[in-house]
Amino acid sequence: MVADILEERAQAVAAEIGDAGGSALAVACDVSDRASVRRVKAEASAVFGTISLLFANAGVTSVERLTDLTENDVVWLMGVNLLGVFNCLQAFLPDMIAQRAGHVVATASMVGLIPSWLPHHATYVATKAGVIAMMLNLRAELSEVGVGCTVLCPGGVATRIHDTPRYRPARFGGPSEPAATPPRMGQAFVQSQKITFRPPEEVAEMVLLAVRENRPMVVTDSTRRELFMQSYVDVVRSAFADTEAFDRGR
Repeated sequence: MVADILEERAQAVAAEIGDAGGSALAVACDVSDRASVRRVKAEASAVFGTISLLFANAGVTSVERLTDLTENDVVWLMGVNLLGVFNCLQAFLPDMIAQRAGHVVATASMVGLIPSWLPHHATYVATKAGVIAMMLNLRAELSEVGVGCTVLCPGGVATRIHDTPRYRPARFGGPSEPAATPPRMGQAFVQSQKITFRPPEEVAEMVLLAVRENRPMVVTDSTRRELFMQSYVDVVRSAFADTEAFDRGR
């Protein structure tokens, strides 16, 4: 089952699967709408039987300063990136748990691990960090019933995510065009290397391997290891050290 908010995009992918000898059905779905997700689940089960693999991949973004985001912007980002994953998990997991088999994958982002990597993405980063935390917590829960769980944290991937404002549903304010001049990056941001974009086909191979081996996480850019250590791990370690020093001084 190939789901997309733009049904013609889903149809194109389903056609590729058919041409390759597989079987696929295209369907329109807005993951931020629980009723839309439930309809997709019902249709998928009716056509294919019990669903054993879910890939919650829908994502949207907006390059704006936090204080420039509208209420619609924030609700849209949260609704798709975080609640959209939640809606998909709640719809598809019960059958997997009942049969004690299956695997769920959700797309987060490297910025959920390195929050200061991309400027002017505060709400986007919050949603992706939430997906990481949710999936790692859920993994322990699902291990008790034989269901696998993986979170995908891609770096640069050659997709059209920055086109997503053009497809925003009317209830979130409708389509919009990106700002002609994005906000300038301040000195506080740590990005120092040009982002390289991996082909989606390679990411798919990495995800397939992770599903087969039930890996907890996939990252697609190994060059960001030190940046993760400096901007996240070292910061957290320092906070623990500060608390230890506080306790010694009491």
